[in-house]
Amino acid sequence: MSGLLALLDDVAAIAKVAAASVDDVVGQAVKASSKAAGAVIDDAAVTPKYVHGFAADREIPIVWSIARGSLFNKLVVLLPLALLLSIFAPWAIAPLLMLGGAYLCFEGAEKVWHALYPADHHDEDLYREKLADAHLEEKKVKGAIKTDFILSAEIMTITLSALPTDLPFWMVAAALALAGVIITVAVYGAVGVIVKADDAGLAMAAKGRLAVTRKLGVGIVRGMPGFLKLLVVVGTAAMIWVGGSIIVHGLYELGLKAPYSAIHDLAVAVANRVPAAARDAVELCVTAGIDGLIGLALGAVLIPVVKYAILPIAGLFARKA
Repeated sequence: MSGLLALLDDVAAIAKVAAASVDDVVGQAVKASSKAAGAVIDDAAVTPKYVHGFAADREIPIVWSIARGSLFNKLVVLLPLALLLSIFAPWAIAPLLMLGGAYLCFEGAEKVWHALYPADHHDEDLYREKLADAHLEEKKVKGAIKTDFILSAEIMTITLSALPTDLPFWMVAAALALAGVIITVAVYGAVGVIVKADDAGLAMAAKGRLAVTRKLGVGIVRGMPGFLKLLVVVGTAAMIWVGGSIIVHGLYELGLKAPYSAIHDLAVAVANRVPAAARDAVELCVTAGIDGLIGLALGAVLIPVVKYAILPIAGLFARKA
């Protein structure tokens, strides 16, 4: 009997350790995922455009197809690469992060450029002709998954860099996998809600039993275009801010500490001029603002580099292949 009690006690102890480990994994995953907020926001802002123009009954299936592709990107392709990177080339994490940060800066600056100098709209008949293409949905999904791969790579690298270096290998793997699932569910769950919000609003406006329900439905329908525009603005700003921040922190990690120190000192100096209760918020806003300006400047420099150097060279290799 005493042996059985001892065994049960050991099992209970092991269960407590396992539960604590699971809590640690969840905690690390959530904490690390928050570091990738900028890329996550942009991912949620970019994806709704891929369902634009399709019938309402195809919107959720398209979002689900993209979400499955995103999970495959994160868990099957990027997770093993991230783990190999953490084992064999941890020194490469900062440069890769900076490369991804530069990409975010370029994407954000390009969106700002297109907003300031919008291209001519395509002819409506051509647009409808494209919509009639039986393979358009498949093309849209593949394009979205390709875009997601780049953002997912940045998200997973940011998440990996945010995890403590002394974590056991299995915990790093579990935290990265859980973070990938959390982020994917959050992004595409939000996208699903966004793309169906106007349909829900129409149903509420037409079939609501109460006047307040009908008015709310009308408000949702009228408000969605503005909300989508706001989402794009927030996503673009987040890209530029996060990209600039990654560059500054990457330079710090590589030994060039002057930009980070100068930004920090300026943010602290500005924060010291306001009441104590608001100092942390002011310091954060000043730091984010300067990081954003750096990101925007870098992105503006990269636009002609990509257009006149990188893309033509890539095109030459593609033709040879």
